[in-house]
Amino acid sequence: MKKSAEKKERALGMKLFLKAERCSSPKCAMIRRPTRPGMHGSKRRAAISEYGEQLREKQRIKVSYGLREAQLAKIVKNSLKKTGAVGETIIVELERQLSNVVFRLGLAPSRVVARQLISHGHFLVNGRKVTIPSYPVKVKDVISINPSSLNLLIFKDLLTKIKKHNPPEWLSLDKEKLEGKVISLPKNIEIPFDLNLVIDYYSK
Repeated sequence: MKKSAEKKERALGMKLFLKAERCSSPKCAMIRRPTRPGMHGSKRRAAISEYGEQLREKQRIKVSYGLREAQLAKIVKNSLKKTGAVGETIIVELERQLSNVVFRLGLAPSRVVARQLISHGHFLVNGRKVTIPSYPVKVKDVISINPSSLNLLIFKDLLTKIKKHNPPEWLSLDKEKLEGKVISLPKNIEIPFDLNLVIDYYSK
């Protein structure tokens, strides 16, 4: 049986904003019940090993960005082969996934929702439908909502909601057209994960 998004957050001990606006409200499970799920969740956790910390951090990234094991492994191992800071390269590859870009632009309330919408063909890249959430966007790519999807309930109040949204500096957003553009590779991104633990895990 699949764990709910909030149970995943409680199990991993970190707020991952899987439930969109709910995660910023007092209703958030990590505020109401910050212990692990299950009947023994309130008991003190045993000391975690270094390997256990690596596994937990890896799982946090996978859940947050919606990646399968093979996808994250590929990102990290390819980053290890490139010149430059490995951690920064990993962040760039994580952030330029289409599902993350749609979320960062404010066109979806969470990465989870963004992945679902992309999979159902509700977004275009340079005017073409893309249904792969992990699709890596490039500089100058234009991301927009499929015109045939604009009448969906989830997009109904988007014009109003997006007025207060400011995307990161590597993205531009036309709030009238509900259209975004990649103006540079991701930069100055702070993520709440210890990438060194993940790098060590995949370096073995």
